[in-house]
This record gives sequence, structure tokens and C-alpha cells, in this order.
Amino acid sequence: MAGSVIFPKSFPKTSFKQSYWQRYLLLGLLANATFGILALLYLKLVPPTYTSHSAITLPEAGSAANVNLPNIGQASYENSSLYASTTQDPRENYKFIAQSEPVLNAAANQLNIPVAKFGKPRIGIIDGTTIMTVDFKGASPEEARSKSLAFYNAFEAKLNELRSEEAIRRESSVQNALGDSWKKLEIAQQRLSTYKTSSGLSSNEQLRDLSNNIEQLRKQKVEILAQQQQASARLSQLSASLNLSDLEAVDAFTLQTDQIFQQNLKDYSEASATLSVLDAKFLPGNPQLVAQQAKQNAAQTALLNRSQYLLRKPISQATIHQLSLNSTNSDSARESLFQQLVTTQAEQKGFQAQAQTTDEQITQLQIRLNQLAQKESDLDALQRDLQVTEAVFSSTLTRLDIGKSDTFGSYPLVQFVTQPNLPQTTSWPKKEFVLFGTVLASIFVTISIALFGMYRYQKSVDLQPKSKF
Repeated sequence: MAGSVIFPKSFPKTSFKQSYWQRYLLLGLLANATFGILALLYLKLVPPTYTSHSAITLPEAGSAANVNLPNIGQASYENSSLYASTTQDPRENYKFIAQSEPVLNAAANQLNIPVAKFGKPRIGIIDGTTIMTVDFKGASPEEARSKSLAFYNAFEAKLNELRSEEAIRRESSVQNALGDSWKKLEIAQQRLSTYKTSSGLSSNEQLRDLSNNIEQLRKQKVEILAQQQQASARLSQLSASLNLSDLEAVDAFTLQTDQIFQQNLKDYSEASATLSVLDAKFLPGNPQLVAQQAKQNAAQTALLNRSQYLLRKPISQATIHQLSLNSTNSDSARESLFQQLVTTQAEQKGFQAQAQTTDEQITQLQIRLNQLAQKESDLDALQRDLQVTEAVFSSTLTRLDIGKSDTFGSYPLVQFVTQPNLPQTTSWPKKEFVLFGTVLASIFVTISIALFGMYRYQKSVDLQPKSKF
């Protein structure tokens, strides 16, 4: 029977068992030797591989700016951190960029080797941190490190290229917005300037100043009226002291302030005095006395005519004598009272004219205030529009300035946590791994051969005929 072992009667069973197991022992030794030789050949023939380890970090970049604009408002700009989003991780973006073909081609060109030989980095992301690990393999420690450094240079160059493109696009959009804001600002300024020119209203302070001026004039008018009342009271008192009514005091003031009347009064007084002297010396009809009488009459006629002209009414010599001072009716007390009367009357006239002028100024300013007040709402609307456009323009300009200063944008700065190292030992093949694999394979094969031999031996024994006694 095929597969069975026939024990010859002349061959001892013990000798057969020894020879049977010797074959499997030899097979096991041969298999173990083969594994050992293959392991030695693998260690000798397989070129060693070195791995350069490094790590980089992506800072949580974020920027913000606030600009306070006096009398306008506040302009703000904020560039939030990329880690603020819970739906994306910027490290995954960097991992994709790092393993992209342009980066690997640029790195391989730096070392003048094909991309296939340059290989791809093994990038790991450490959870809960901003750190990325980067491993590069090479046939030598220097090659592994050179690949890492070339990769970082190409990676940084690609990031700078992306940052530049982003900055150009961002600046272009902001410049367009800035141009629109500038045009709106110019239009708002022109409209406000045109309205100020046409309306005569330049600011709200102008209305406030105008109102203050009116109030000041009203206070001055009150003071002037008070002074006028005081002068009128003094005038009434002086008129009573001179035994003159108010109208007579006015007439006396008119006569006392007229130079022609005063000259006529002087001529009449002198003519009267001379006539009195001549009348005492000569008889009536004397030529000198007659001539002097004619001179007195002429002076009297001129005096009366001037008085009627000034007072606009007929007046007698007695009234003139009562209203005026001359050499015949003057004394120091009455002359002093008349001087005070003239002065007080002048003050009253001055206060009255000043009050009238002030009242006219108040009326004019009040009319202008009412006119400008009606235009205040339009001015406020134009000023608010200008303030809004100024705030928008300032905010856009702030964004542009921050965009120029924020050179990293959506691609934050990459910083080394650990520089690419120069490996001291091979990363592959690992002798301990090869030895462990060889020993494990030897054990597995030895056990397999032993189990297979035991199975075949037991099967052969079961197929032998049993002896009969």
C-alpha cells in the first residue's frame, strides 16, 4: 500500500524507529541552516537604510488691530487662528502640501537625484499638539539628513509661494475696496463742502456761537437800558433842580449844544452889556446909543431865529433866558447844573442810540440763526455720511496695512522643534528583527517537521499487521 512502511521480519523495530527520526532530524537541521544562511545573506546583501528624524510646529497664528478715530468711531480688523475651527486641522493641509509632487520635485532637484530615489517623507501628526514629525530615509546618514534639509527648503519655498499668491489676491481685493471707499469719501467731502459754501453753515459750532452772540447782545441791551433809565432819572432830577420840565430840559440841551446859538447868545449878551453902559452916559438919541441899540436888536433877532430853527417852535426872549446861561442869569450853581444836564442828556441819547443799534443787531442775528437752523439737519446728514465713509475707508486702510504686515496669512510660520538629525544606526535592516524572525521561523519549521514526522510515523505503525500468538 502506497505511503505505508513494511517492517521486514529480519529488521528490528527499534532500528527502524531510529533511522526514521534521523531523516526528519536531518531535514529540520537543513531547514534551520537554510534560514540562518538566508538571514545572513539578507543582512549582508540588503543595503542599509538610515532614517533622519525631525519635528516642526505650526504656531497658533492670529492677529487683531483696533483703530480709534476721534469724532468718527472705531475701525477694527481681526485675523483669527487657523486652529479656531473644529472641522479642519491646518496640519493636514501642510501634510498634503509636503507630500505634493511640486515639493518633492523641487527637493529632488536640489540633490540632483530622481524623485523616485528621493522618496516621500513619512509625516506624523501628534494629537493634542501643533507638532508634526517628519522622517526621511537614505542609504547613508548624510543622505537621509540631506533629503530632510532639501525637503524643508522646498517646503518653505512652496509655502512662501502660496503666501505671496494669497497676499497678492488679498491686497488686490482690498485695494479695489479701498478705491471704492476713497471715491465715496471724496464724493461725501465734496457734497459737504458744496453745501457749506452754498448754505453759509460750516458747522454746528457756528450755530452755537451765533446763539451765544445773541445772548451776549441781549445781556448788553439789558445793561444799556438800565444805564439809560439811570440817565433819565438823573435828567429828571436835574430838570427839577433847574425848574424845568422834561421837554424844557430837552430844549435847553438842544440850545446848549448848538455852537451858532451860543455865539448869538454871546453877541446878544455883549451888546446888552455895552448898551447898558452907553445908556448911563448918553441921552436917548445919541448916535452911539442908537447904533448899539441896533446892534442889540440884530443879535436878539438872530438869537430868536436860531432858537426857533432849533426847537421847531416860536420862542420868546424870556424862554431863552430861562433855558440858557448868559452873563446876566448865570451863577456857579446853575451853570454846574446845566453842565450836568447837558452831559446827562448826551449820555441818555447815547444809551438810546446804543440800545437801538443792539436791538437791530439782535434782530439780524436772530433772523440768520433761524435760517441756519433750518439747514442744520441737512448739514448733520451730510456730516454723518462723511463720518461713515471715513470710518469705512480707515477700516479698509487698516486691513490693507495689517495684510502687508501679516506675511503668513493662511499659511503660518513653520518652526523647527528638532532639527533633522544625523542617524547613528540603521533603521533597516534591524539585526534584532532579522534574528527574531529567523528564530521564530526556525521554531515554527522545527515544530512543523516534528509534528509531520510524528503523524507519518503513527500512521505507518497503525498500518502494520498485528502478531498472532
